[in-house]
Formats: sequence, C-alpha cells, structure tokens
Amino acid sequence: MQMKRVAVVGSGGSGKSHVAGELGRILAAPVTHLDAVYYDDEWNPLPQEKFEAVQRELVAEPRWIIDGNYNSTLQV
Repeated sequence: MQMKRVAVVGSGGSGKSHVAGELGRILAAPVTHLDAVYYDDEWNPLPQEKFEAVQRELVAEPRWIIDGNYNSTLQV
C-alpha cells in the first residue's frame, strides 16, 4: 500500500521542505510548502481565516505531502 497523505512538521531549519520534496519525488505525490501558501511574494501573510480555508482545500485532495509548522492550524 502506498502512502497517500503525509504531513511533515518540525521546527524552522530542520529540513522539512527537503524531506517533503524527496518524499514527493519518491511517491510521485504533489508537495505543498505551507510557507509558500502563507506568504506572498513580498512576505505578507494571509489572513488567518483565509490560510485555514486554503489548508482545508489542500487536505481534501486524495494525495498530498504538506510541510510546515503552523500550530495555529495544525488541527486542519
């Protein structure tokens, strides 16, 4: 059986994005880096409600790998 959903959580600088990228390559699964979702090109954050809504859409997909460390939305 192949993994379908993986959340990579850890402290800043711990290699989450690298591990997520490698898993995505190995499992041929789409990878989402939550920092890329949370911040725009000028490092402005999304409002909390919008960030949570985007995460709910992401986790509703059948296969994914997500990396990040956002305790405020970890329940999603």
